[in-house]
Amino acid sequence: MSSESAPKVRQTSHRGSLLALALGVAVVAAMALDTTVVHIGSDNDVRQQAFAPDSYGDKEFPRIQAFIVEKAVDGVAVAAEVLADKAAAAKKYGTMSTTGTIMMVKLVGVAGSAKSGVYDLAVDGMPPEIKVRLQTGPAINGTDLRDAPGDIALACSEPDRIPDAGSAINRAMKKAVLDSIDTAC
Repeated sequence: MSSESAPKVRQTSHRGSLLALALGVAVVAAMALDTTVVHIGSDNDVRQQAFAPDSYGDKEFPRIQAFIVEKAVDGVAVAAEVLADKAAAAKKYGTMSTTGTIMMVKLVGVAGSAKSGVYDLAVDGMPPEIKVRLQTGPAINGTDLRDAPGDIALACSEPDRIPDAGSAINRAMKKAVLDSIDTAC
């Protein structure tokens, strides 16, 4: 018999496996602690926080309408001042916007024939150099309602909000003011 002993079986350490398991449990626990449950419809629901143009238009239009009614001056009188000195009239009656000056006026006129939902208005006393038109739809275009108060400012991080806001305010105005007018006469 020989004096050599049989090779020893090396015992594997479970230390690495236990360490990986402990690390995995710690990561899952940290994720659980950092998780917030958001209930649908709650203040934390991002759908409630997202910009909804039509809701914005419905909320803002009454305020804008009141502003315009309060600031509106006689359109015939303003027309004469515009023809005499456009810059002075703009400064006196207008709100500056990116597209020019917006002047709020009130007048009474008779609608002529429509062309694509736009009517020419005949206004007594209006100088012939000034044409008055009224949009009735189906679409209302332009940014005059949005820009009239001069205070509509939306997050610049989402520039698509600004035209969407203008369109939504126009739709709210059409719904509140123009939809009840029978344009088929």
